[in-house]
Amino acid sequence: MRHEHAVIHHRALDFWSARAAVLVIICLQLLVINDLSFGPRWLAPAIEAVLLVPLSVATAWTQMATQKAVDREHWYAIGRFRLYIRRIALVLTGVISVMNCGALVFLVRALLEGHAGAGSTLLVDALNIWVTNVIVFSLWFWSTDRGGPPTCGLVKRAQADFLFPQMTLPDREIRGWLPGFVDYAFLAFTNATAFSPTDTLPLTQRAKLLMMAEALISLLTIALVAARAVNILA
Repeated sequence: MRHEHAVIHHRALDFWSARAAVLVIICLQLLVINDLSFGPRWLAPAIEAVLLVPLSVATAWTQMATQKAVDREHWYAIGRFRLYIRRIALVLTGVISVMNCGALVFLVRALLEGHAGAGSTLLVDALNIWVTNVIVFSLWFWSTDRGGPPTCGLVKRAQADFLFPQMTLPDREIRGWLPGFVDYAFLAFTNATAFSPTDTLPLTQRAKLLMMAEALISLLTIALVAARAVNILA
């Protein structure tokens, strides 16, 4: 179980937390009040569910396979399968990102054109978009960080995209520490609320661009949409 691909078994909770996060996003998209989606309201959740189901089945298979792997051929097969899983996961995260950004664009356009619904519905939809934004960037951070479970054993270069506080401590007990999904969720939440890094710093250009994109979407949602809704209520 010391093989590099065995991380998918040791960090099983993280993988299932990520799958559950996608399920939460699907539920949030179904709860949007105003018409803010590409095509029918069920289209985006349906596409995401179609990708989520085989992704979850594949994750369960790899977790069971790591328990039974005994030689190099078994680990090689697991590694190839994990590559397909990661690609599907990235496509799924990309689809969610596009749909959420589209919802924000439609809501802003409706505000500017004066076709938006009541102020209370705007607040609910703005909160919906903001929460979805936090979750989807949690997935992006978790999926792309070279030190995280999804890429462990798949990416040869071990450079991390984020510097977590635990990585700066000299204690031997946490020298091999890896951030989990909750750590990335906290990173996404603090970045969306503070619009800047807090206790975790971006180290690569990719990480900085991701954090900039999340902060920009959060800023538009809070400063423009939510503020406009409050004015309507007032």
